[in-house]
Amino acid sequence: MSTRTTVLWVPDWPVVAAAAVERTPVHVPAAVHDGRRLTAVSELARAQGVRRGMRRRQAQGVCPELVLLPADDARDVRLFEPVAAAAETVVAGIEVARAGLLLLPASGASRYHGSEEALAELLVAAVGEATGHECAVGTADGLLAAVLAARTGSAVPAGGSPAFLAPRGVGELVHATVSDDVAAAVADLVDLWHRLGLRTLGQIAALPRTDVHARFGPLGVWAHTLACGRDERPPARRRPEADLEVSAALDPPVDRVDTATFAGRRLAEQLHDLLVQRAVSCGRLQIAARTDDGEELVRTWRTDLGGWGGLTPARITDRIRWQLEGWLTGAAIEAARERSRLTGGRDRRRRSRDPHDDDLLEVPDPDLLGEEHPVTLVHLTVTALDVAPAGAEQGRLWGGPSGGDLRAHRALDRVQGIVGLDGVLQATLQGGRDVRDQVHLRPWGEQSAPGRPLDRPWPGRLPDPAPATVPPAPEPLDVLDADGVPVGVDSRCRLTAAPATVRWRPHGDPVRAVVGWAGPWLLTQRWWVAGAAPRAHLQVTLDDRQALLLAGTPDGWVCEATYD
Repeated sequence: MSTRTTVLWVPDWPVVAAAAVERTPVHVPAAVHDGRRLTAVSELARAQGVRRGMRRRQAQGVCPELVLLPADDARDVRLFEPVAAAAETVVAGIEVARAGLLLLPASGASRYHGSEEALAELLVAAVGEATGHECAVGTADGLLAAVLAARTGSAVPAGGSPAFLAPRGVGELVHATVSDDVAAAVADLVDLWHRLGLRTLGQIAALPRTDVHARFGPLGVWAHTLACGRDERPPARRRPEADLEVSAALDPPVDRVDTATFAGRRLAEQLHDLLVQRAVSCGRLQIAARTDDGEELVRTWRTDLGGWGGLTPARITDRIRWQLEGWLTGAAIEAARERSRLTGGRDRRRRSRDPHDDDLLEVPDPDLLGEEHPVTLVHLTVTALDVAPAGAEQGRLWGGPSGGDLRAHRALDRVQGIVGLDGVLQATLQGGRDVRDQVHLRPWGEQSAPGRPLDRPWPGRLPDPAPATVPPAPEPLDVLDADGVPVGVDSRCRLTAAPATVRWRPHGDPVRAVVGWAGPWLLTQRWWVAGAAPRAHLQVTLDDRQALLLAGTPDGWVCEATYD
């Protein structure tokens, strides 16, 4: 089944959003970088040969004047909210596929405004007047055809989507994904198809659907459906299951993102439990909030590939938090700026220096926003739309968490509600070379990525296994050879003598004999900083079967951690 779908697309939205925050001039080539490679590239950068997926040095070699901007999904969604609000003044019932891409019902809206061309003109004008951003609109049968039509600003005639898609490469499927992990899975599938000789969407559409499912699984069926010019979840169809809704009254009313997100996380867990209990999945997620002025704020999100694995409580919470940031944070700043303009700048402000600009940037004082917040929420609702039986999709093979785990989670949530979001921290692993650098503390329940990813090479990192216990502070000690002379590290990164004994300082503890040792591993970080000295890590085993991780510095040796 295929339906007429209209897509509103803002080209290179991550670059547009990042450039707006960093105040990057529009005439400068720019790209968004996630720490590994480029994830979005501006039109000026593409004209000079920069491509998405390049590494930083390769991109800067192609375009030396390229400005690299940090990737931030929350920022992209928050700044996209005004675009969605502008489109909603023309068409009701929009869906956010991802930041920069909106899905709109085409049939009713085009009849109301006269034609699909008139609808596209109104959408472009509304977004341009409200936000100043340029956008493109495309209409076609099926999601993929509509997305590709939007990238050229055209409309595909009814029934013409299969012919429109047939000559296009299978790599175009990545434009219909809504998250980075799905895009990566689609890229792997496209690479497999290339090796099998399947290079166009027409070749994929010609394959029998049952054979595609047997060979390539659910992701292959999803790609086959889009390649045929159809929708995976058509907006107008009979739903065999009722929508699932969870809601909470916010008493007292909240005007902070973190407080509202705390309530939203509980709703996310309740909704996911309902989906699992009823053995259903949902295709869309609707987030609604009511303000103290009686205004209803509603936004609909499209989920990844549906099912429980693609819509975990953490992912539901992320969508709620992003949407709340768009409603609360963005609206608060704009309202504060408007108040300041009307009062002649008499509001209290703080001045912060932008590192990329010599001018001082005026931003509203956070205390001021806390006293006179323009948006206060009194009710929050999360609804699962397009609910359908989960089919062969099941939960975890060996069951869910135990009752003790659930009680511990509830206890931690309760403590966090008392002491605040940052009062309960959870330790997770992150990338790094030193054992202390590899510990990442984040608020309980927060799904933020660590500052240093684990999948980097990290030259100089200690080999596995990792130590079991890291004390709050390193313990000083002496490493001596058989003659009682202190052991050091020479210029060739070798020990001056074999370690024989270890003596803690102050010398109250007994001297321990070393029965085995490995290393040293030299670690040099920030060598360009004055005073930065290399560290030599050494693993030793004592006569009481205790294993230690030692670090040698110009000031002596310290015990960094212990092994079990």
